[in-house]
Amino acid sequence: MEEERAVNPIAQIHCLSIIGEIEGHHVLPEDVKSTKYEQILPLLTAIEEAPETRGLLILLNTVGGDVEAGLAIAELIAGMRKPTVSLVLGGGHSIGVPLAAAAKRSLIAPSAAMTIHPVRVNGVVIGAPQTYQYMSRLQERIIGFVTAHAHIKREDYLQLMNRTDELANDVGSVIHGEDAVRLGLIDAVGNLADALGWLHEQIWNEN
Repeated sequence: MEEERAVNPIAQIHCLSIIGEIEGHHVLPEDVKSTKYEQILPLLTAIEEAPETRGLLILLNTVGGDVEAGLAIAELIAGMRKPTVSLVLGGGHSIGVPLAAAAKRSLIAPSAAMTIHPVRVNGVVIGAPQTYQYMSRLQERIIGFVTAHAHIKREDYLQLMNRTDELANDVGSVIHGEDAVRLGLIDAVGNLADALGWLHEQIWNEN
C-alpha cells in the first residue's frame, strides 16, 4: 500500500555540511570559516558503519583550501556504499568540484556556481623543478578524479581550468547552475527537496 512508503520517522539521512575553506595540516586563523578534514574523515567512516543511517546529504559551499585534504574527503565519499547526494549552494570553489562529483548523485542550486582553476598555492613558491612537478601531479590527480566521477571529458575540463577571459586577473572559469549540468560537471539543477527525494527513493529501493 502507498501508506507503507511513508518516510520512516527514525533518522535515516545524515546531513553533512562542508563550508568555507578546507583546513588541512596547517591551522587557519580563527576568523576564517573552515571545515577541518581530520574531523570529517572519521565522521564519514562512522556514517558508513551506522546501521540506522541510510543515506548521506552533503551540503557544499566552499571557497577552496587545502587541495590534498579536500581530495581525501572526496575519495572517502566516493568509496561509500550508502546512497550519497551532494548539493552545491552559493559557490563550489576549487576543491568543491571534486567534492560535488564524489557523491553518487550531484545537484546544484539554480543560483549557485562552481569555480574551476589550476592548482596553486598562496605565498612564495621556491622555484625548484620538484615543486612544479609536485603541483603538476597534484593537478593531474584532481583532473583524474573529476573526470572519473563526473560526465565531463578531460579536454573540456582542462579548457575550463585554463581559460584566460573569464576571471579578472586570474585563470579559470565560473560555471553557473544549468551550465554545470550541460557540461557534465553536475547531474542536475535542484534544491533540498530534490536531494532528499532522491535519497529516500534510493533507500526505498534498497528495502
